[in-house]
Amino acid sequence: MSDIEYLKKYYRGNFDEALEKLKKGIPVQYIVGDVDFYGITLKVNKNVLIPRFETEELVSKVIDYAKEFNNPRIVDIGTGSGAIAITLKKKIKCNVVATDISNEALEVAKENALRNNVNIDFRLGNLLEPLDGEFDIVVSNPPYIAYEEDIMDIVKNNEPHIALYADNNGLYYYEEILKHIKPYLKEKYLIAFEIGEKQGEALKSLALKYLNKEAIIKRDMQGRNRFVLIK
Repeated sequence: MSDIEYLKKYYRGNFDEALEKLKKGIPVQYIVGDVDFYGITLKVNKNVLIPRFETEELVSKVIDYAKEFNNPRIVDIGTGSGAIAITLKKKIKCNVVATDISNEALEVAKENALRNNVNIDFRLGNLLEPLDGEFDIVVSNPPYIAYEEDIMDIVKNNEPHIALYADNNGLYYYEEILKHIKPYLKEKYLIAFEIGEKQGEALKSLALKYLNKEAIIKRDMQGRNRFVLIK
């Protein structure tokens, strides 16, 4: 569906004004204010990333693996719009904690949880700082773009940089999570990351270094290395 077709189908305001925003390079999802994700509707604005198809695939993989657990306790680190946390809560029997360093993002996520009638424990803070107890499943789609990496202008000029970029060639947040996650893991656990397509081998090294585990790299529907699973 083209952006104009998307506007015609979903936008309820002044269509000419929406077209002007589109011409200025504002993403159509921000203009409409909603996006479909894994069969649910989520509010999005400039404070959160626009959820992508790849993240739907990450959610699908977590749902499949969650069958190995009984009512798992799940944490979504860097929840943004709440897309991952809300979908998991709707699709499987589980308890979900969701964290983010951005209070503005958490406000969007809380509204999305209310819209979708799910109860999620949202916590403000950096990475693992707000956590307590142990988790069966840790899932995260953290910022993973290196600062020197070229990305599309529509993304760079509109979406929150705090949710896009990371130090250490985009690996900073993965390493921080893996370095400190062990006290928060149950004996049987799953860690599921969305990654940049060239980061898989580096993540395998980090998993060995900090958890002494062999990570599994999974491809997305485009055939690109896009997910890392540690179990």
